[in-house]
Order: sequence, then C-alpha cells, then structure tokens
Amino acid sequence: MINQPSNNSKQLFFAVVIILLAALTRFIPHPFNFTAIGAIALFSGANISERKYAFLVPIFIMFLSDLLIGFHFSVLPVYACFTFTVWMGILIREKQNFKTIVSASVLASLVFFLITNLPLWYMDLKLYPMTMDGTWSSYQMALPFFRNQIIGDLFYNGILFGAYYLYFQKTAGLKADKIKR
Repeated sequence: MINQPSNNSKQLFFAVVIILLAALTRFIPHPFNFTAIGAIALFSGANISERKYAFLVPIFIMFLSDLLIGFHFSVLPVYACFTFTVWMGILIREKQNFKTIVSASVLASLVFFLITNLPLWYMDLKLYPMTMDGTWSSYQMALPFFRNQIIGDLFYNGILFGAYYLYFQKTAGLKADKIKR
C-alpha cells in the first residue's frame, strides 16, 4: 500500500476523475449495454482498498443515473450483478494484468447476461413464458446486448485500468497501487 499521503491523494484524485468521466457514458448516446458501469465496478473492486467504498461506487453511480434516466423492472438483478463484478475486482486485486482483467471482464459480462435475462425478472411483463423455451428465447433475443456488453466492458476496462496504470508509470515516484481513503 501507499505510505505517503500525497501519493494516495494523487491516486484518489486521478481515480475519481476517470471514474466520473466513465460514469458520464450513461448519459451520452451509445448502443444498448455499451457503458462503463461494469468497468467501474471491476476497477473499483481492484483498486479501492476500502471494500465498502469499492462496492458503493458503482451502485451509487447507477442509483444516481437511474434517478435521472429512470428505474426499470430489473434493477435488483442489475445492481446485484455489478456487486458481483466488484467482488471479482477484489479477487484480482493483487494480480492485475492483461489476462486477469480481460478474464474477469468477460466473466462479469457473462454473469450479467445470464442473470439479467432470466425470464423470472420479466414475469410481470409476460415477455417470455416461464418455460425452458421462454428462457431460451430470452437469451436468444439478448445476444446483441450481450455482444455490446462484452465489447463495452473490455473497451472501458482497457481505458480505466490502462489510464490508471499509464498515469502512475509516467509520473515519477508514484506506483499504481490500491487507493486508500
């Protein structure tokens, strides 16, 4: 961990800036499921040492943006999936590299796809019958969203983790480490 408060302050400031910039992707025109929230969740878990803040960051961003954009019927499974993604970030915290970040990103996208497209969440809307055929139809219809999710998560994870790493590699005397509050 970082011993010098000035280094930690710089890390915290830089992380907050890139997270806030990434959060704005919910408000700009984008293909469905191509936002940075999943990347924010993974990045927070991997780089914010205080676990409660690591979990709160993406959920708080989702909640605030949902207040403006509007809540939806599957808010609970969506928030749960982002919580799972933070947990995955915590698991890769000590071994952040290209392979672990890409693997965690793809796994988080897959879990999000599998959980949020269960017809159970659409029961009130009766979009799909509560059968295996209905489940299969739900997953088939969601494949374009899944593609966007994977591409978006990989893209934004590349930006967040890459920018964080590059900034601290280029800044003399700083080492990219976990952010302490």
